[in-house]
Amino acid sequence: MTKLTVVATKGTLRMIGGDYDTVLFAVEENVASVTLNRPEAMNAFNHTMVDEFRHLWHRVRVDDDIHAVVLRAAGERAFCTGIDVKEGFDHPGNPWSAQDPGEGLSPKQNKVWKPVIAAVHGMVAGGAFYLLNDCDIIISADDATFFDPHVSYGLTSALEPIGLARRIPLGEALRWALLGLDERMSAQRAREIGLVSELLPRARLWERAAEIARIIAAKPAAAVQGTVRAIWETHGLDRETAQRIGWHYTEIGNPIGKAQVSRETFVKPQWTLR
Repeated sequence: MTKLTVVATKGTLRMIGGDYDTVLFAVEENVASVTLNRPEAMNAFNHTMVDEFRHLWHRVRVDDDIHAVVLRAAGERAFCTGIDVKEGFDHPGNPWSAQDPGEGLSPKQNKVWKPVIAAVHGMVAGGAFYLLNDCDIIISADDATFFDPHVSYGLTSALEPIGLARRIPLGEALRWALLGLDERMSAQRAREIGLVSELLPRARLWERAAEIARIIAAKPAAAVQGTVRAIWETHGLDRETAQRIGWHYTEIGNPIGKAQVSRETFVKPQWTLR
């Protein structure tokens, strides 16, 4: 099991990982850092990682001191290359008892409405999109490449591109899935089609992800989480239905119809242009 040494850092470090085998988990200044920690296996996920993500997403969901999450990966070569094919996944004899491993990896399927900022680098392949498709903000190192190996190995690519097609143009999701190992999408192209919102040198990636998370985490938590949930739970609905449901989210988040922050005392930040 991975063990970490606690070191002095700026701010208050409330808890630090070491209780998971495949993931490092720490919380500082209301931001949880989740680091895929199987660099020797390109951070591919196995049964253990899926189970640990189920646990840590529950931990994030119920801990009100956590306001935002940074998702990143150890090692230089890959963010995640999907399922660990060397270990594989067991399939029950009864196909109706089978469970998609993506349900354990996905923050949204685990009802996490706290913003998740993903910082990706290196190879981002196939099943990595179980995680990325449900993140709220994705930023990327300029060395990242995105590809899907399924069809090259004679496997149907379904769940990952279905989710991806809700984030990017359908034609781009189809090209990504159908060309398999013959083509990789560059970080620059991923930025052009809106898959990632910012490109950075690898050395600045984690720092920038933490900065974004801290900015969001400093805002009123109930308003942030309500915003995340309202957008995700109405995504894909027709506009009229979504707007009607969205009205109820504003009532839940602000039951007396007032903002949580006084406009008279609010100090406006120095905004930045993206």
